Amino acid sequence: MSDQTPVHVNILDKDYQIACPPSERDALHRAAEELDERMRTVRSSGNVIGLERVAVMTALNLCYELQQAITVPTSNEDETTLERMAAKLSKALGD
Repeated sequence: MSDQTPVHVNILDKDYQIACPPSERDALHRAAEELDERMRTVRSSGNVIGLERVAVMTALNLCYELQQAITVPTSNEDETTLERMAAKLSKALGD
């Protein structure tokens, strides 16, 4: 027996039913709200017409943001801060 239950979300005034474990229900609702907001922003730009195109442009924007978050190089200042923190941790753990 599956522990997934149907969850209803509304995106761009359309209802969707999605199977989801009860423990992830709140996260799914937050994700649906974020997606709805982003799709409304893309649609309101006036440059993209049609639900499918709005969805594709939103997905591309999300993927781009995810890639940027994953591949952002650290600055020298960040590295220095991390090195200082590592040294303090080593000292604290060594005592």
